[in-house]
Amino acid sequence: MKPSFILLILALYFVVLLVISLVTSDKEEDNENFFKAKRQSPWFVVAFGMIGASLSGVTFISVPGWVEASQFSYMQVVLGYLLGYLIIGTVLLPLYYRMNLTSIYAYLEQRFGNYSYKTGASFFILSRVVGSSFRLFLVANVLQTLAFDAMGIPYWLTVTITITLIWLYTFKSGIKTIVWTDTLQTLFMLIALGITTVVLYNEMNITQGIISYISDNSLSKIFFFEDVNSGDYFWKQFLSGAFIAIVMTGLDQDMMQKNLSCRTLRDSQKNMFWFTIILTVVNLVFMSLGVLLTVYAQQNGIDAHKDELFPVLAKDYLGPVVFISFIIGLIAAAYSSADSALTSLTTSFSVDILEIDKKHSLKKQVRIRKRVHLLLSLVFIIVVISFKYIIKDESVIAKLFIFTGYTYGPLLGMYSFGLFTKLKTKDKLIPYVALCSPVLAYFISLYSNRYLGFDFGFFVLILNGALTFIGLLIFSDFKSNRLNKSILPSGEQH
Repeated sequence: MKPSFILLILALYFVVLLVISLVTSDKEEDNENFFKAKRQSPWFVVAFGMIGASLSGVTFISVPGWVEASQFSYMQVVLGYLLGYLIIGTVLLPLYYRMNLTSIYAYLEQRFGNYSYKTGASFFILSRVVGSSFRLFLVANVLQTLAFDAMGIPYWLTVTITITLIWLYTFKSGIKTIVWTDTLQTLFMLIALGITTVVLYNEMNITQGIISYISDNSLSKIFFFEDVNSGDYFWKQFLSGAFIAIVMTGLDQDMMQKNLSCRTLRDSQKNMFWFTIILTVVNLVFMSLGVLLTVYAQQNGIDAHKDELFPVLAKDYLGPVVFISFIIGLIAAAYSSADSALTSLTTSFSVDILEIDKKHSLKKQVRIRKRVHLLLSLVFIIVVISFKYIIKDESVIAKLFIFTGYTYGPLLGMYSFGLFTKLKTKDKLIPYVALCSPVLAYFISLYSNRYLGFDFGFFVLILNGALTFIGLLIFSDFKSNRLNKSILPSGEQH
């Protein structure tokens, strides 16, 4: 297929997103729309759209490519998500709605103080910039290989154009537009998944049902209880999955901003419930696709592995229908993750760091928010281009979760301490605790693996959060039990 055709698909896709942006935008560009969609988003639209934002291009490419080396071990993490989302729906969402938050990190200011507030927001901004850049890097690399290299378009220009397009359809109405564009992009991604699975099933002339074929394959092993030192050990993966869900959804402004755009807490909880069920099923289907792709490549002597597996087979072996659906699904995956990340980062930086809602008039708040939105787009461009020279051989999803363990760990520790203790701690020291915990977690993980043979894997997130919790405990004022009653998780009176 000609590279120019891929470029045409990308152009048409962008036109559709721009039309949605124009339809959903109000004439008046106010921050209430950009940040919270005036809390008018239908819960079922948010639930469906969150699937695409959660999966992203990382899942679309890396999860199927990961099956060859790791079998279905990732499903243990996904099962842990169920517990994590239950905690989000029953503990965190009621807290956020009761406090009527725009940025979820404002909780830290009321619970601990301004230093904690800025620390939490800063860790989120760092995590989201790097994490979303990981995702964009993966997709930009694939598009570069499939089309733009042949057209003589340099990588830096591919990245610049991609992020510029995202900025164009999000700069006016932010989350109000994204709720709807994410829904469309999730649909495109799932259609691509379905088409590829059906074509592979037919191409391989499988005589038994697809479910029994997948379950009979040795690659579909889910549970690993054999070696407690292994990174694939069930309880490590399951508990890591629960905490990954809590931090990457419940403590993440990006994902919570969509939930907080729902009309009521009940609607938001319904959204979380259905989102959990659909996400679990979709991840299982992606791993099943990984089995089909891996077996097909082995049967035909195709040397493609990890993140190259799906793109290579879609382009060169499975026909134009699969390739077109793959391109559309990949673009959808990239945009559904990156657009909401850009919007949430703009929200957090504007509200948490610059505090525009406290310091400026409504008109000036809009002007500052627009400048922040543009500045963060430029930051994305620089970071994604730099990854071209940093990331070499590992699957992107593995790097993403390892990085998450170090950057979201302090957030996990701070929220756990705030929600489940009544102790006050020294606000000015919290930034130092949050910075030291990831460093200490890194060395514990490194030497544990080297000298004890114990691989923390994704479990490093829990280790990091525990170290932050201990640090806050050390600097606590045990003599004082007085807290602001309105911010206790259960809302009890003491």
